Amino acid sequence: MNIINSIEPNGVNFIREEERHGTARSLFWPWAAGNVSLLALSYGAFFLGFGISFWQATFAAVVGTAGSFVLVGISSIAGKRSNAPTMTLSRAAFGVKGNILPGLLSYLLFVGWETVLVSLATLASQTVFARLGHVNHNVAGVLGFLVAAGLTVFGGVLGFQTIMKIQRWLTVATLILTIGYVALTVHKVNWHSVSTLHSGGVQGLIGAMIFGITGIGLGWVNSAADYSRYLPRKTSSQSVIGWTVFGASIVPIILVIYGSLLAGSSKSLSDAIASDPIGALTTLLPTWYLIPFVIVAVLGLIGGAILDLYSSGITLVSIGLPVKRHVAASIDATIMAAGTIYIVWVAPNFIGPFQGFLITLGVPIAVWSTIFVADVLMRKVDYSQDELFELDGRYGVWNLRSIGLVIFGTAVGWGFVTNTFASWLSWQGYFMGLIGGKTGSWASANVGIIIALVIGFVGHILLSRTRIRQQEAHRG
Repeated sequence: MNIINSIEPNGVNFIREEERHGTARSLFWPWAAGNVSLLALSYGAFFLGFGISFWQATFAAVVGTAGSFVLVGISSIAGKRSNAPTMTLSRAAFGVKGNILPGLLSYLLFVGWETVLVSLATLASQTVFARLGHVNHNVAGVLGFLVAAGLTVFGGVLGFQTIMKIQRWLTVATLILTIGYVALTVHKVNWHSVSTLHSGGVQGLIGAMIFGITGIGLGWVNSAADYSRYLPRKTSSQSVIGWTVFGASIVPIILVIYGSLLAGSSKSLSDAIASDPIGALTTLLPTWYLIPFVIVAVLGLIGGAILDLYSSGITLVSIGLPVKRHVAASIDATIMAAGTIYIVWVAPNFIGPFQGFLITLGVPIAVWSTIFVADVLMRKVDYSQDELFELDGRYGVWNLRSIGLVIFGTAVGWGFVTNTFASWLSWQGYFMGLIGGKTGSWASANVGIIIALVIGFVGHILLSRTRIRQQEAHRG
């Protein structure tokens, strides 16, 4: 009965005045817990995989991570100003029905990420228990899956208040155990090997930055307001941005840099990360720390998966599924379980499906993200609460300009990315002939993501600024 009473009743609705509380500082905990993950260490190897030096990887980590979370911070302002989740507020830019398009894109992204994170927790459990030698490989995987999926579903279904409590403890525990990992592996860093890594061209540097943008921060834009909507409207917007960016960025940046040092010191480690990004890190540890390692690995991944499952439930309701938020989250959990089984027990390796997923879905999400950010920046008046749910309200049913902009930006963006990770995605890159072809020096930079970001931001300002002024002038 207590668990049932703990389920958050709010979904896509606006938060009542008496429920709004807290300070911008409280945003540190969910964003830190969602991004304090040993996966960031593996990103160091992924960054170096673009053929760049350690210092270039460091620059890419700082700019790509912090820059992408600035978009998340700006989107969080919308939640504070109007106290509703992101995919409800997105209706102002796309229309009440037109928001189904970005809603579906966001839903796919959330479900994809929660599946990836639980899969990684399962793979890490398999690797750790295999090293210990006391548990069957598949049994270890099942146990890891049950723990990771169980905690993710528990937090994601119960909702905001439970998440805020869980994330604080997850952050502290994960940080302590991560510091332990660094202390036990720092002697493995071979500065001579790292310093001899050759610098790559600007194409590789941009490719690493784009990987950081899509793999670390961009996927959070469509859930940003979900965690700031409980704040009082008088909360400083600058503080909301600052705490969001700081909480989400500081640890991933440090871990990516340290991961680059480890990967640059050992080619065998770098190669192993491709198939098991978390488990490969255990090869550097003494046996006695393997159990603490699997705890930190699973907890760190769960922090992000909980946020994804929570927001995916809200998104599913926002696009029209006639169920409560916690029911929608339960549906997502079932899909997540099926996806995890495929990645862990069917797919030949992890990095292929992962990068293919990030690139393909990252382009349309990039367009939507900057449309939403531009919309937030252009609006000077709070959203009309009732009219975000009314077909005859000021926001309209379909905003064909914004929908067309997503389609156009996606078509152009996909033309400037290459995706060799799955044969059915090889059609991408049809505009690459303009910058050297699919095998040229720009082939792996995936500049289509940057192009998509620019198209969304500039396009929405040009196409919708007059419409927004008319909406805000309408006081009926």
